[in-house]
This record gives sequence, structure tokens and C-alpha cells, in this order.
Amino acid sequence: MSTSSRHHENPVYDRERDAAPGGDQHISSSHARAHHAGSGSGMHGQHKPGSIQVQAGGMVRRSQAADSSLRESTQELFETSEAQIRYRAYSRLQAAAVAMGESLAIPEIVAIGGQSDGKSSLLEAFLGFRFNVREVEMGTRRPLIVQMVHDPTAQEPRCRLQEEDSDEYGPPIVPETAVADAIQRRTEEHLRKMGGIAVSSKPIVMRAEYAYCPNLTIIDTPGFILKAKTGELDNTPDEIMSMVKAQASPPHRMILFLQQSSVEWASSLWLRVVQEVDPYFQRTVIVASKFDNRLKEFAERWEVDKYLSATGYLPPNVRPFFVALPKDRVIQSSAEWRRSMTEVDAAIYKHMRDGIKGGFDEERFASRIGFSNLKKFLEEELSRRYREAAPATLALLQERCDAVSAELMAAEIRLKSAEDVGALRRAAMKYADTVARQVVSLLQGSAEPDPVQHGLTTDEERAASRAPQWPGVSGASVQPLHHDSKLFGGAAFERCLEEFHMAVAHTRFPTSMSNDRLRNIMYAYKGKHHNGGAAKAAEDIARQAAKEALGPLLDAACVRLAFILRRLFDIAADRAAATMGSKDNLHPYISFHAALRSAHQSFISRLEEQARAMLRTHLEAATSQFAMNMYAHVPDPGDPLDVDEEDGDADGAGEDAEVLNERLKAVQLGGGAGAPGGPGRFEDNTPSRRATKSRRVALQNAGGMGGVLAGGGASSSDDVVSASEALFRKIRLAVATQYAPATLKSTFLDPMTDRLGLEVSLDLFARSDSDFGAMFSAAGAVAALASKRDMLARRVEGLIKCKNEFQELAKCL
Repeated sequence: MSTSSRHHENPVYDRERDAAPGGDQHISSSHARAHHAGSGSGMHGQHKPGSIQVQAGGMVRRSQAADSSLRESTQELFETSEAQIRYRAYSRLQAAAVAMGESLAIPEIVAIGGQSDGKSSLLEAFLGFRFNVREVEMGTRRPLIVQMVHDPTAQEPRCRLQEEDSDEYGPPIVPETAVADAIQRRTEEHLRKMGGIAVSSKPIVMRAEYAYCPNLTIIDTPGFILKAKTGELDNTPDEIMSMVKAQASPPHRMILFLQQSSVEWASSLWLRVVQEVDPYFQRTVIVASKFDNRLKEFAERWEVDKYLSATGYLPPNVRPFFVALPKDRVIQSSAEWRRSMTEVDAAIYKHMRDGIKGGFDEERFASRIGFSNLKKFLEEELSRRYREAAPATLALLQERCDAVSAELMAAEIRLKSAEDVGALRRAAMKYADTVARQVVSLLQGSAEPDPVQHGLTTDEERAASRAPQWPGVSGASVQPLHHDSKLFGGAAFERCLEEFHMAVAHTRFPTSMSNDRLRNIMYAYKGKHHNGGAAKAAEDIARQAAKEALGPLLDAACVRLAFILRRLFDIAADRAAATMGSKDNLHPYISFHAALRSAHQSFISRLEEQARAMLRTHLEAATSQFAMNMYAHVPDPGDPLDVDEEDGDADGAGEDAEVLNERLKAVQLGGGAGAPGGPGRFEDNTPSRRATKSRRVALQNAGGMGGVLAGGGASSSDDVVSASEALFRKIRLAVATQYAPATLKSTFLDPMTDRLGLEVSLDLFARSDSDFGAMFSAAGAVAALASKRDMLARRVEGLIKCKNEFQELAKCL
């Protein structure tokens, strides 16, 4: 890594070196004296001025005035009202940013490092009291944002966790040793809600107010690991790596990188992570933890000086700190903990002076050794960054205040609209009427919608509907004109009627009547008048055949036509939305649009049921006795679709007739061919059973039924079949060309044109205000809108308050 350019220098460290005449010498000596004179409290301004003389290969004396100057400067930086206001404002702003998802460039410190490198212990040292960590890893699964507030009145630590998704804090955690357990419970509950994941990037925010903690904000991150623990996902190490990088990447954050001093710089596993987010270490502070363990390896001055300089392994602009903390986990009180930290620092200095031959280069390294020096440096650096960031933060606060105020105004408008049922009714009625008029326009014919987008071919229409085939008819043989064109609306309706007419024409005399059914017919007319009994049998056969063959076709026609009409709603809704403004088309109100669709579909379903019932009534009329008498005067239309061009025989109908003829032969009640007349003959010539003259004439004109079934031979069966087929064809013709088309048009098209808008309006708007309002907001939605409005109001108030504090601060800078 090149370090010749000033750009590569680390301003974090260079500022301390340039802070006073004499460079590092002044600061290092002052820090050394501070360690000998510290009272154990860990606070600035409590070190006794310059009474300690530091030996570094010779006596180096510093005046009491110089040390006093440093102490006063420290007090000015950290104990003035401006500094307190500044830090408190940033802390509150940071808490709001975390809760509301804001992106604010607030100066912060991110602690990163491998697992068990001492981050949790270092965090305890900054706070000045014990977390009771034991086996609980603070940052193992979620980042922990610790906002430390120096409050001289708080002789006992006040720690509170910020509520999830809120800027409010919960009650103080008592005793403070229960903090770790509270964080662990919060973490486990969150991970369980997220589906049992191993880690989460959503941070936990803790505010700690204490007389013995500095004004710092530290983000404790999960420790790097090489392998996932048993029971965790294999990608957990990668998840932790990505999470830590995300926390350390923002340029406004200082990186506090910890590594155990027993690990050589050349063997560092995680130093490359720092280089990925901060290539030139311009905002990185490197800390070698557990320094007391490494000191045991040094015997002479050159060894310790070489290690402390990290020559050849770290860039020249990087000057690490070397820290050791108490190992005694039995320490109970916070005072003992703080006193032990001071004692450890003093023991480190004593060992380096007395236990190492020649001591060490105090002018270069004294300011880098010990926890108190690290804490002092971070306080100064963070305070400086606060001052530099204040103008930009103030401008950003103003932008956020304006943006959130606009959100608050929009929430007020939406809440007012949700409560104004009259305005919603007017807008909804206008939109529903527009959609209904668009449906009527599409039925009457319109070239505006794109057929490629909205139309369907016959095959696509069949596949999408609930009636993909015509019952009893081969689908491939029924292809109306323009079957491959994409049609919709009125055009698709007319094409479907044409297809229905073709399907009826392809319908054959059914062969589905069983022998038992034929026997019932034959027995029913046994013993009746010769002519009347045979005619009645033929009529019953034709009537039953027509109902079985034509009834399903009529139902299928209703399903297909209803499907065509239902599709019009989507097309009409698209056109209505295109022609109306965003405010008039009520786009955000999903429940209303669902109710409008449901009203349209329900109306078409009612029309479908009415059409099906009316067609059944017409089929009953077409097969009634009155109609049978009328058919006697109608010529047989035949089956022109099945006439063979060479011999003119009706192949399909002939086959059907032959099958039915064989069944009739099998169930004849007579004695068979040549058998004498007997009890099984269909004869009843009594006056009461004799047919009328007009009836006999009609039967003769219909096909010469005078001798049907009289002798019980094959000719009588042929006559019955022929008569039944002729009647079936007449019924089929009447249904296909007269009853069905007129009924389908009058039942579907006329109501759609005349009553659609009225029926939909009655369904949608003939209800109470509460029921009507439910279409525009779910139960409790108005209260939710009001709650959101109140939350935004509090958010605006908090941001404005922070902005005002920053404005006051700017006057003092």
C-alpha cells in the first residue's frame, strides 16, 4: 500500500500528533502521567496534574502547567453545556433514525472483530459497569447500538432498550447486571418472528445514562466466525460478514477494529475486511486487545518497540492502541470494575518500564497504551466529528422536517377522505356508472379496445370458460365463421350464438335410451287404440330424446354467453380508469373495486340462471302435447349436414335409427314375426279408446302409422323409430332457430343494456354508511389512519425539536 501521498495518511491519528508543539511527546507524556494519577473513575478531568515523572531511558519532566492545560482542554471539550447539548441531540436523532428507518450521517463508532476478541468486555469498560456477560454474546446475532450519555447525577446506571419499530424507550433495566439477559430475550424473540433465522441486521438500541461513562455511541456488531455453530445454517458466517460490512461501510462511521494481541499482524484473519470498507484506514482505529498476554513474550526494549510500531505489517499512518482489561469475572460492584481497569493500566505501564530491559519508547507509544488513552482519544475524535457534521446535519434535518411534514399533511387528507362518506358515495357512483356505460358500449360494438389484448378466439374462449365442449357434439366439427379471430363483447356474443346453432344442427337422435326405458314406453301404451297408442309411443320417445340431447346444449350456451359478458368488466374497468383521473377512478380502494366486480358478476349470474330456467320452459313447451299436434302439419326438415353426396342416405341418423330399431324389436310385447294376435297386441278399438278422426288423419299424414305395432313385426318398429326421429328433428329445428336465439338475446342483452347500472347501484349503494365505508377501509382502518397521523405528528415534533437544538448549537460554534 502506497503511503507517500498525504491522501493516504490517517487524519484520525495525525490530528493527535499535531495537536500541540512537540508532537507526540506532549501527548504521550500527558497520557502517561494520567495513568499514574488516575482515580479509577474513568472520567476526564479527574487526573491529578503533573506530579508523576515518567522514565523513558532517561528522566523526561513535564510541567504541571502543561498537564493542567491538557486537563482544561479536555474539560472544555467534554463537560461544557454545548458538548452536552450536541451529544444529546445527536443521540436523540440517532434513536429516531433507527426507529423510523431514516438515513442520517450521524458520527458513530462501529466495533468489529472476531468472536472472543474482547468487544463485549471493551463495551463494559466504556460503560463503566458490568453487563454480567458470562456466556451471552452481546453482538452475536443482532447489532447493538449503545448510546452512552455522561450524566453526573446518575450514580447508578440507567439502561433502557428502545422499543421495536418505535422511538420510545422502555423502563430502566434493574439491576444493570440483567441487561445482557434482556438483550438476549429481545434478540431471540425477534429471530423467532423472522422465521428462526440465525442473525438479523436490525439493530437493538440501548441508551445508558451514567456518571462514569463518556459521551459515546458505539455499535457492537456480531463477531466474525469461520464456521457456524451446531444447529445454525451453514451460511451464518457469510451473513455475519455481510452484516458487519453494511454497518461499517457508511463514511460517517469510525471503525474500531479489535484483534487479540497474541495474533501477529501478518496472520490477521479479519484485517482484510477493514481494508475492503476503508482501504486507506482513514477512519479506522485498530486496537490490540488482551495486551497483557503478549507482554509476557517481550524481554528487551527493541522487541516491544518493534511490536508496537507494527513495522512492515500496517501502513505508517496506522498507529494501533494496545489495551488490557481485568480478567477477574468475580468482581461484583461497578466501582471495583472501574478500579480494576485503572490497576490493570498501571500494571501494564509498570511492567513495560521495569519488567522489560531498557523499558520502551514512551514518547512514541505511551499515548497508545491503556484503556484510558483509548477512551480519551475516541471522545475527542467523536466530539470533533460532531462539530464538523453539525452544519450538514442541520440542513438534512430541515429537509427531513419538510418531507415528514408533507407526509403528515397527506395523512390528514387521507383521514379526512376516509371519514367523508358522502364524498366517497358520489365518487363511487360516478365510477360505477362509467364502468356500466363502458360495458354497454362494448356490447353494442366498439373498435377502441385492442382485440389482440382483450379478444379471444373460439378455442381460447372454450378453454377459459366452464363449458369447453358442446355436450354430445364433437368440438372439432363445430367451428363457426371467424373462429380464429380475437373477438369480445357483442361480436363474441353473436359468434357464440352461431356456434350454438351449428352445435344443435350436429346433434343426433340419441341412442342412450336403455332397454328398460323402452319397455316402460311399450307397456304404457299396451292395449290402447291401434293408431293412438303407436303415435303416443313415438311422441314420448321423441320428447325424451329432445330433452336429453338439447337440454345440456342449452345449459352450455348459457355458460358460454355468461362468460363472454363477465369478461367485459375487466375491459370496461380498464377503459374507465383510462378516461377518468387518478382521483376519480378510486384506484387505491381495493375493497371497493372488488365489491364492484362482485356486483357485476352477481348480476350476470342472475341473468344466467334466468336464461337457463326460461330455456327449460321453452324446451318443455316445444315437447308438449300441443306442440306435438302442431308438428303434424310441419314437414320433416331432415338432416342436410349428414346427407351423403353419392347415395343421399343419412348415414349418422340411419345408424342411430338402426340401433334404436333393434332395441324396439328386442322389447316388443307381441309374439314375434308371424305370431297370431293375442294379449300382447297394441289394439284397443273400444269407442272410448278410439282416436278422433282429426287425429287419425294427422297420423296418416305424418307417415302412415295406421298399422304400427299391430302385428308386432319389424315393420312396426321401423315406423316408430322413423316417427320419433321426424318429431326430434322438428323439435330441434324449433329450438335452434326460434326459441333459443330469441330467448338468449332477450335474457342476456336486453337486461345488460337496460338494467346493469341500476342493479349494480342497488347492490353497492343501498346500504348504511358503516357498511358502505367498509368497502373503502377495513375494520379499524380509520383508527389506524388516525394512529399513523399521530405518529407522524410526533415524528415531526421530535425532528423540529432536534433541529432547533442544532440551530442553537450552531450559534455557539
